[in-house]
Amino acid sequence: MNEVLKFLTDNPTFYLATVDGDMPKVRPFGFVMNYKDKLYFCTSNQKNVYKQLKANPHFEVSTTSQEGEWLRLNGKAVFDTNKQSKQAALDSAPFLSNLYSVDDPIFEVFYIEDAEAKFYNRQGVSKILKF
Repeated sequence: MNEVLKFLTDNPTFYLATVDGDMPKVRPFGFVMNYKDKLYFCTSNQKNVYKQLKANPHFEVSTTSQEGEWLRLNGKAVFDTNKQSKQAALDSAPFLSNLYSVDDPIFEVFYIEDAEAKFYNRQGVSKILKF
């Protein structure tokens, strides 16, 4: 998991894909943290991504490095929104304080469950991690 976290933080704009009905939806994300030995993300419950994850919790994240390596991470979103997880997110990424607070009812925090990360290079899959 730490190798995935490092890749995502080293390449801070990554793309999170969900399903909306029968159509894929992709958007940039920029927050990830290790909390309770799990990879956590956050969003607003006013956004379509939240509604899509609630309807179908399976999602995928992808990003690429400047060296041409890339990552595909997929799994299931499990929402764990409480004051402690919100505070951990705010502590991990102070820029989130411009958007949310611990008591903000629209601030949602979730982690990835049943995760599979595939690292790729120009020759194909270089590593697979499950956590």
